[in-house]
Amino acid sequence: MEVLKIATAGSVDDGKSTLIGRLLYDTKSLTDDKLEAIEHSSKKKGYDYLDFSLATDGLVAEREQGITIDVAHIYFSTKTRSYIIADTPGHVEYTRNMVTGASTSQVAIILIDARHGVIEQTYRHFFINNLLRIKSVIVCINKMDLVGFSEERYDEIKADFEKLVDKSDYEDQNITYIPVSALKGDNVVDKSDAMPWFGGQTLLEYLEKLDTVNIYNRGKMRFPVQYVIRPKTEEFHDFRGYAGKVYGGDINVGDEVVVLPSETRTKVKEIYFNDKKYQSAARRSSISITLENNVNVSRGDMIVKANELPRIEKAFTAKVCWMCSKPLVAGSKYVLQHGINKVLAKVSEIHHKIETDFSGVDTQVSSLQINDIASVSFQLNKPIFFDAFKEHRTNGAFILIDPQTNNTSGVGFIE
Repeated sequence: MEVLKIATAGSVDDGKSTLIGRLLYDTKSLTDDKLEAIEHSSKKKGYDYLDFSLATDGLVAEREQGITIDVAHIYFSTKTRSYIIADTPGHVEYTRNMVTGASTSQVAIILIDARHGVIEQTYRHFFINNLLRIKSVIVCINKMDLVGFSEERYDEIKADFEKLVDKSDYEDQNITYIPVSALKGDNVVDKSDAMPWFGGQTLLEYLEKLDTVNIYNRGKMRFPVQYVIRPKTEEFHDFRGYAGKVYGGDINVGDEVVVLPSETRTKVKEIYFNDKKYQSAARRSSISITLENNVNVSRGDMIVKANELPRIEKAFTAKVCWMCSKPLVAGSKYVLQHGINKVLAKVSEIHHKIETDFSGVDTQVSSLQINDIASVSFQLNKPIFFDAFKEHRTNGAFILIDPQTNNTSGVGFIE
């Protein structure tokens, strides 16, 4: 069954956890013991309704403060597809958590409290979705019950958000607006009788009917080699296959390809999924391939189409989200992991810090603090084969690892 990965974002009390809990409840995805715990806790707190946020807020501090701190991953399925929802925190001090949660998502849900409208944190949430090139964004205008299910208020917030969209440099992004009441369930799974003026789909209807072809940023085919298959059995004595996952585009038998970093040219001979042969494989397929020539290919190499070569360089500039309490300064050295490969990287220059409210950049910066996002140049000890992140989400991203602690210190998106 197809899996759709969703990231949520919203300010404090916008109702993210409640919205997700309502989705789980109305799709009958909550286990009996979880539902009993929610009912018991809601009664204990004196609520005359079910507190669905308890379905996602797992940390004690989250339940006590009524906020989301850590990234929670919630799984549920319908007859159509399976879903993984990353419930990410909205606070500015947890920007790194939001980037982490949204980094693997194909769809984003941004919640806006109908009473407050578009606020400063909404700018940051939308900025991060743009930074991560999330193509499909659903703007859920929540708590419509608290503004009398007003169409006028919905139109006002939608117009304000459109002004924010005009600041974006991501032209291929699809924005969808849905007025909801997560607490009461209006337009979450079932159509709302209280908002007859809204002719669009409910949130679940939209997710169920979303054409997944439209949620991926199409790019050039990239096939990082994860494993070299040499069975060395009598039947497959001369078999030499290469296992990995296809990213960006399709791969076909007969395609002329280049093996990097050796730049050896050959053609795709066979494509296997388990023990079955295919003529082609779509992106996101985990497959094994064989090549026409007996060329030298190792784990960490990349196979690309001959007319779709990536950049092969020892230096680049990237947008970096800093995740470490130890500041990033020019001259610092890290292990840079790009896909399977690890290389040594030195920070050449910090160009400017990027303001997440679309207000511009700060050039008077000599270091990056935790949660900062900035444009940074790197020098590597050997070349890597990469694309700009806006052209290829997988091959344009990397992480920085502290060589002393082995902790992930930052994540980067190549410009």
